[in-house]
Amino acid sequence: MPFLPISNGQIHYEVSGSGYPLLLFAPGFLSSRIERWRTNPARPGVPQDWLDPIAALSDHFRVIALDVRNAGESRAGLTATDDWTTYTRDHLALLDHLKVERCHMMGACIGVSFALALAQERPNLVSALVLQNPIGLSATNRAALDGEFSKWAGEIRHRPGIDSKLMSGFHQRMFGGDFIFSVSREFVRTCALPMLLMPGDDVVHPAEVSADLARAPNVQVLAPWKGLARRETSMRRIREFLLANEPVSDGASR
Repeated sequence: MPFLPISNGQIHYEVSGSGYPLLLFAPGFLSSRIERWRTNPARPGVPQDWLDPIAALSDHFRVIALDVRNAGESRAGLTATDDWTTYTRDHLALLDHLKVERCHMMGACIGVSFALALAQERPNLVSALVLQNPIGLSATNRAALDGEFSKWAGEIRHRPGIDSKLMSGFHQRMFGGDFIFSVSREFVRTCALPMLLMPGDDVVHPAEVSADLARAPNVQVLAPWKGLARRETSMRRIREFLLANEPVSDGASR
């Protein structure tokens, strides 16, 4: 089980297949971890509404998946300044460790926020983005998002390096804003990266947030996409989109 040491902990990651790099950010709010591509612990034995991209895409791509800090097997201390940039530094450190200079990215749920934060920080790194079921703030879901944070905080608050007195400030820095929290609407509306958007339609993944993401200048929208009957078709569309935007040796896409 490979781990990347970071300044106050370690990040668990997996690499599958070979070819052009594809970085995955799993669903699961701050418990975003590799296994969530395959299963939801809240619904044991129930298939996910999507196919696992690690299994589906590693025949062509070098698929890089990770447990974000303090999720799954990854561990890190909590400091008084941790925020979205702390996660972004972890993700850049992993890509630098793996000598990835350019890659596609796919994020689900909070993974959309992680992916767009990384694209904003290092725009020349990213060749295309798949944005599945984005989280975000609506007029009615603040309590639901706060509940997700409280659940995660309760799971980790007794770990070494976690000072529960710092949780309130961390909560505010991560989720005190709006939209998808990690970047602004203005950034999205000026981000010309190719995007494939798979919209959300529930409380934590509100339709109005996806509608704002759909205003990006170079976005395709795949809808409907959820459910057992659509999983194969949706994954074919994802593969086609990634292949179409895979850079070739002269710097252009296919």
